[in-house]
Amino acid sequence: MFARKKIFRTVCCLLFILFITSCALRQEKHSGDTIPEETERLFAYGICVDSLHVDRYAIQKGDNLASILLRLGFSGTEGENITGTISDLYPPNKMQIGNVYAAITTPDTTSTIRYLVFESSKTDFVVVDLCSDSPKAYADAKPVTLHRRYAEKTITSSMWNAILEEGASPMLAMKLSDIYAWQIDFFDIKEGDSFRLIYDEAWIDDTTFVDIVDIAGAVFSHQGEEYMAVPFQQDSIREYFDADGNSLRKEFLKAPLDFFRISSKFSNARFHPVLKRYRPHHGVDYAAPTGTPVKTVGDGVVIEKAYQRGGAGNYLKIRHNNAYTTTYMHLSRFAKGIQKGSQVRQGEVIGFVGSTGLSTGPHLDYRVHRNNQPVNPLKMEAPPALPVKPELRDSFLIVRHNLLQLMDSLQQKG
Repeated sequence: MFARKKIFRTVCCLLFILFITSCALRQEKHSGDTIPEETERLFAYGICVDSLHVDRYAIQKGDNLASILLRLGFSGTEGENITGTISDLYPPNKMQIGNVYAAITTPDTTSTIRYLVFESSKTDFVVVDLCSDSPKAYADAKPVTLHRRYAEKTITSSMWNAILEEGASPMLAMKLSDIYAWQIDFFDIKEGDSFRLIYDEAWIDDTTFVDIVDIAGAVFSHQGEEYMAVPFQQDSIREYFDADGNSLRKEFLKAPLDFFRISSKFSNARFHPVLKRYRPHHGVDYAAPTGTPVKTVGDGVVIEKAYQRGGAGNYLKIRHNNAYTTTYMHLSRFAKGIQKGSQVRQGEVIGFVGSTGLSTGPHLDYRVHRNNQPVNPLKMEAPPALPVKPELRDSFLIVRHNLLQLMDSLQQKG
């Protein structure tokens, strides 16, 4: 009898242990089920804001860091501490109208600010952490995803309009003009010209467009000629080459500014709109709004920076090599740091369109001289940069073949 009771108690103990273990396992399983909820928590600027409020503002005209901090309720001493903390990462003098800043606060009646965020671009921002006694600042960036796109279009009015008709960003037109700056004069695009290209867009959260980050290849048909752009890397430098492996980068850009109208071409007998008589005009006039950036068409040295009252107004002359010089006239002002003797790089902004000197309206008078003789910029042929090296040619041909194959497959899908 005693043995039976002992067995009974042992069985009961075992059953109780099994019950407790089962409960523990169910609880552990239940706890495991809640883990995914962590991934669903709300984040902003990399900060968990489930129990916080995020208020965003845009910098207005007249705003500065001191006035913003004062408006958010910080004392003068607190504002100075925050300014000192953030100044290296986001200098107050770099704040721009329209940039976003945010205050992340507690949800209680005190609305205590725990974090301040200042966006310096669509992707980059600086966080000021106010959770401890002294503020701390760090820089961060929003995660960006890339989307590959394909576009093709026959131009009926302008490349700008053709890009918009494709539903692409106008930035694509700028990127394309940069690639073909040495081959195609985009002031002279004709109806019937066409393009097809593959490019990559950067997006934030698949909802906010950031930029065109790369053109992975293009074919541009212009006035019966077909210009291919194949990206290829040699000597650790990625650049674009034509179908034969010649670099698209040449010694001079085709034009010193982007997407504006030619108002007067190179001529030996042009009727001057101010002097009312015929005289040579050994340059090209580009009509553009005052303040439009003007770029140097090639590497060189500034040999003249001056003002000519009855003629060129504010002008710059750049020597590119032993043979070529270029001149940029009627500028409203010069770019910061540009002086006689300045070394300039191709594509660098050297001044801004204006109407100084003998001029009837804002435009750039652009001139080229070769061995001291005027040259028509629109007909000038510039020597190419180095082609693909012989030892890399097979690799280049594979890249070119793959690009054309990809374009053809995307064209068929379209």
